[in-house]
Formats: sequence, structure tokens, C-alpha cells
Amino acid sequence: MSDLRIGIGYDVHAFADGRALMLGGVDVPFERGLLGHSDADVLVHAVMDAIVGAMREGDIGRLFPDDDSSYKGVSSIELLEQVAALATTRGFRIVDVDSTLVLQAPKVAPYREQMQENMAHALGLAVDAVGVKATTTEGLGFVGHEEGAAAYAVALLERTWA
Repeated sequence: MSDLRIGIGYDVHAFADGRALMLGGVDVPFERGLLGHSDADVLVHAVMDAIVGAMREGDIGRLFPDDDSSYKGVSSIELLEQVAALATTRGFRIVDVDSTLVLQAPKVAPYREQMQENMAHALGLAVDAVGVKATTTEGLGFVGHEEGAAAYAVALLERTWA
């Protein structure tokens, strides 16, 4: 009998001028990026939080604190690789990840497959084990007013040893 764990992740970042817009490890062309200590990749952060949550390790702020200068500007894809390695070390296999990016603009459909591939590669998974969707809020709230972006994710992990 397998020991399955589910984790949910959520992240939000405000838009800021003078920054690249990194989403799923893709530099998406846009006039603003997201504000954060790292590259502020809201999608990857939500995925990491889902995995860390499934392991019952707290959240990514605990693993990668924003007051640690070594994480300033770091690639979130690199941090995702570290989270995947931690899962293995803790005796878990990441089985599946699904995510939803929530932003009004820009449209990300042309970049979705690359986001999937980037995260799958970082996690050591097949591309079809990583879901990426995007939606708007129909003009409602901070996302609808184009003040920022949010992302949700779920992760399924299986314990590989007792």
C-alpha cells in the first residue's frame, strides 16, 4: 500500500516596473515584471509550496527566506530543482503537479508548453505529469486591475520508504 500525500500551493506577487516577467521559468515579454526577492516566478513558487506542503515541511519562505541575500534574484527554477532534491532526500517521489496561473495580462498561451517543459525538467518528471493552465479574473480584484498575478498548484507525492 502506498503512502500518498497531497499539497496545495498559492502565491501572489505585485507587478513592478524594471523587472523581467518570469512565469514557469519563461521570460515572458511584457512591460512589467513581478516584484520579489528572487525572480518572483509566481507559478513556480506555487508549485514549490504545493510540494513542500505535501512533505509537511512548512512553506518555501521557511526553506528560502527572503531575508537571506543568497536568494536575491535567484532563478525559481533552480529553487524548484532544490525542492525536488529535498523530496527525494525525504523519501518522496513527486508523482504529479497541476497549476493555474491567474493574471489579466499578458496572455500566456504561447508560452504554456515551455513552462510545462521547464518545470517538468526541474522536477525530473515527464511533461505530461505537469499541468499548467491560465485564467483571468474577468477584470475583478487586484489581478483584474493588473496590479499583480497569482498562482495555485497541487502536488501529489508518494512516499518511497517508510
